[in-house]
Amino acid sequence: MHVFWSRGEATAAEARDRLEEAGLDRTYATIANLVRGLQEKGFLEQVNAERPFVYRAARTFEDVSGRLLGDLVSRVFRGSRAQLLRRLVDERKLTAEEKAVLEKILKEGGR
Repeated sequence: MHVFWSRGEATAAEARDRLEEAGLDRTYATIANLVRGLQEKGFLEQVNAERPFVYRAARTFEDVSGRLLGDLVSRVFRGSRAQLLRRLVDERKLTAEEKAVLEKILKEGGR
């Protein structure tokens, strides 16, 4: 999805090339099947009728990440955002940047 969010539109071959550049070397068939699955589930939409098919994101990063995070909180942490936060902080020492972000969020009243 990040390939499509950053590029706007891409073919499966272009997505495969971008992923390879990022260090994820997969066959074209693997990426084509993944793209097809994402399209069938409504995450990507096909923008042309002829081959090679071009796809673009049908859902925003904010929508997808929000839904996935909500699902994680619900399934893993039984709805407790406090448990999620505790787990994130206990996992490893926060960097100075992470502490600054957390302090800024708290000062803004959680939004």
